[in-house]
Amino acid sequence: MSRQIAERRDARSAAQLPGAHASIGNSSPVLIVDGLTRTYAGAARPAVQDVGFALGRGECLGLVGESGCGKSTLARCLLKIEEADAGSIVLGGQDIAPLRGRKLRPHRRKIQIVFQNPAAALNPKLRIRDSLLDPYLRLGREAKLSRFAFASREAYVRQLLEAVELPAEIAGRYPHELSGGQRQRVTIARAIGIEPDVVVLDEPTASLDVISQGAVLDLLTELRASLGLSYLFISHDLAAVHRMSQRIMVMRSGQIVDRFGADELFADERHPYTRELISIF
Repeated sequence: MSRQIAERRDARSAAQLPGAHASIGNSSPVLIVDGLTRTYAGAARPAVQDVGFALGRGECLGLVGESGCGKSTLARCLLKIEEADAGSIVLGGQDIAPLRGRKLRPHRRKIQIVFQNPAAALNPKLRIRDSLLDPYLRLGREAKLSRFAFASREAYVRQLLEAVELPAEIAGRYPHELSGGQRQRVTIARAIGIEPDVVVLDEPTASLDVISQGAVLDLLTELRASLGLSYLFISHDLAAVHRMSQRIMVMRSGQIVDRFGADELFADERHPYTRELISIF
C-alpha cells in the first residue's frame, strides 16, 4: 500500500478502517470507538479528530505520541470526564457517548483509569483503606463482583492490596507516607477493584523512577493475564508501549496516523512519524 493511500486511510472514520473493528483472536471487542472528535473553544484544530479503534477482551492496545498530541484528551473523553463533540463510544454493546447522569452511572464501573501522577490521584486526607473503598461504595455496590468478594470492608481492602503486591499494613497509611511506586500500585488497585471491562492507563509510569517503572509494568502485565483485563496503554514512551501491547496506534496532532501489530513495528511501511519515534526508541 502506498504512503498516500495509507494516510488517506488513517484520516477516514474508524468504521472504514480495515480491521479497526474486527474481533481480536476469538473474542469480540469490549470497546469500540468510532469517529471521536473533541475541539476546544478558540483552538485552531481539534484536540482529537475522527479517532476510531476497537479493543479486544484481554488485550493491551497501545497509543503512543508526543506530548500535546491529544492522547490524554482522548482518555478523558472515553471516561466521560470531558464530552466529545462527535463520535461513539460503544462499551459492552452500549454507546455511552450520549449518556448523562443516571443513565451513565451503571456504565461508569465498566471503564476505569490510572493517571500519570498517583499523588494527585489520591485524596491526601484519606487513608489508603478509604481510598480503596471509595470506588466500590460509589459504583460497585450495584455490581456482582466475582474476582474481589466483598465479605467485609477489611477483607476487600486486603484482597486489593494483595493483588498489587502491597502489605496489609499499608491500608492504615496516608498517601504521603508511601513511595511513588506504592502510590501508583494503590491507584491500580482502585481501578481494578470494581472489576471494570476496560482500564485506561494514561502514562502510568511517567512519574516513577526506572526501577519502579519496570516493576509496575510487570504488575500490570500479570494483572491483565490473571484478571482478563483489557488495557488502553497511553504513553509518549514507544519502548514501554511496545513492551506492553499486542497492537499499537500512533497519534499525531489529534489523529491516528499509523496502526499495526507490535511485531510489525520495524516494517518498511511504517508512517514517517512512526519512524521518527523509532529513531529515539
